[in-house]
Amino acid sequence: MTTAATPEDLARLFVERCNANDADGIAALYEPDAVLGYPAGSTTVGREAIRALFEKAAPMMPEMNVEEPLPTLYFGDLALTATRPADGTGGRAQVARRQPDGTWLRILDRPEA
Repeated sequence: MTTAATPEDLARLFVERCNANDADGIAALYEPDAVLGYPAGSTTVGREAIRALFEKAAPMMPEMNVEEPLPTLYFGDLALTATRPADGTGGRAQVARRQPDGTWLRILDRPEA
């Protein structure tokens, strides 16, 4: 399975895996204890809960396109990434952490704001 070599890769991989209805692949983009601010108004905590959520949600989601990333902000092994949604509403923000092997995983994800 392809891993994220940069924090920006996470958004592209997320879209590819959502479009493929790959809940296991989506969950693999998150650290084991990651926090996802979804569904709106609530949080989903942990990779297994994220996998279960997308197992149900991904098949119902419309086809996605990769959105243009805003500049990434780094602090050591942490990175804040964000995009402006293509529909012009709100914003998306994620915090990723560099793993010991140099790849990146999400630890915080707010897909809708």
